[in-house]
Amino acid sequence: MIIVLVGYMGSGKSVVGQALASALGLPFMDLDDYIENQLQQSISQLFAEKGEIYFRKIEQEYLQKILQDKAQLVLATGGGTPCYSGNMDLILKHTLSVCYLKVSVAELAVRLSAEKNHRPVISHIADDALPDYIAKHLFERNSFYLQAKYTIVCDGKSVMEIVEEIKQRLV
Repeated sequence: MIIVLVGYMGSGKSVVGQALASALGLPFMDLDDYIENQLQQSISQLFAEKGEIYFRKIEQEYLQKILQDKAQLVLATGGGTPCYSGNMDLILKHTLSVCYLKVSVAELAVRLSAEKNHRPVISHIADDALPDYIAKHLFERNSFYLQAKYTIVCDGKSVMEIVEEIKQRLV
């Protein structure tokens, strides 16, 4: 079984993915971490040195490789992964166990404001402008995220509550 988690940056895909994988006895993989390990370069370095188009091409290649090579896995994607290069179609071709971790704009703004130093895409955005930025991105990406078979509303829930909800839906 391959389980893929999609959602906006800061939605908890990596944290929930690790806990879900542990609860199900499956391996866990974070796509961004995998790309960084394969290329020996951070995502922010890739963006800065080679640009987003190069990154999205590489991201699609590694996503395809992972989905073809793995029979059992919990995979956390990057926030933009489902929105480029036909990636959501590729994901859905390999598994129907796709969960959209849906978090409100207000909650995402709080989470991401605290993480701006680690997120080059938003590091330059003032805290008061962050909600509008997130809302615009979510509007653009929603049609991709909503293709996931399961939408898990995450606001006000602990990691383990989210994991339990995903497990119940997958049964």
